[in-house]
Amino acid sequence: MTIAIAVTSADLVLPPTDQHTPGAHVLSPPAAQDFPAALAEFSTLLGSHGHVIAVYPTTTPLPYVQRLHAVRAMLESDRIALLPSALPPLGTAVLVRQLRQLSACDFTPGVLGASARLLAHYIYAGALLASARGLERIPVALPAATHGGRPPAGPCAVLAGPTPQLVRADGDATLSGPQFSTALTYAAGPGPGSDWVTQRLARQWQVQAVHPVPMPAESAQWWATGKLVEFAAAIPDVSPLYQMVSSMRQEACHWCGLTLIGDRCAFCSAPVAPPERAPRALGTTRRRALTTGPGAG
Repeated sequence: MTIAIAVTSADLVLPPTDQHTPGAHVLSPPAAQDFPAALAEFSTLLGSHGHVIAVYPTTTPLPYVQRLHAVRAMLESDRIALLPSALPPLGTAVLVRQLRQLSACDFTPGVLGASARLLAHYIYAGALLASARGLERIPVALPAATHGGRPPAGPCAVLAGPTPQLVRADGDATLSGPQFSTALTYAAGPGPGSDWVTQRLARQWQVQAVHPVPMPAESAQWWATGKLVEFAAAIPDVSPLYQMVSSMRQEACHWCGLTLIGDRCAFCSAPVAPPERAPRALGTTRRRALTTGPGAG
């Protein structure tokens, strides 16, 4: 039984990179369905797939996020993982596609859910902007680029992650790129042409392929301008993704029992128990308290 990948917007479902990549379920927003219908929607997904990993941007409206958590609470299900993504819209869509690829592999739900945080660190997401004047409204930390702390006028290239960076598009500075093989997905809007991304950036980053996609509806708001070309470079093939995730140390969640990687369970949000909280350590502490507490000796 495959693990269902769910998203909050159709823009987060990119075309598959191969014929084996499953699709994703687009959840209905609160304005389009009542709460009983939302419960039925998740119940159907759980019945068909066993586990659901729902990815949503951190900029998702609060009522939508509250609805997701309310549904999970009402169903009393530890089989639903709610994963917020701080990546830009196109970067989040690329992350979702990687999760879709890995969902067809033999990973357990806990490992697949926890892998989202690992994969996000290897996605180079940014944009070419006609102007960077509105960047203070973007929910990422960007360095000051000119005297006085104001972003420069004119076209700028911005990297939101893994490490925030801003450079002038007409200057000699370049964005720090991946040191591994990637494919570049980009979405061109009105304003700056896409040549800077598809030629200069693609050449500097030595990408293996370039894939155009439609501009996500949330991109203009996220980047504080509609005049942009958004891009995301990431590992396109499932084999290296599989090797990267499977090489991570796996542990059992002390709360729900799922196998996970990293420091937190994606399904119940419990952190990995530190060594001092392991059963042996707890037992040792208790015995020490019995022998050194009041009345001992």
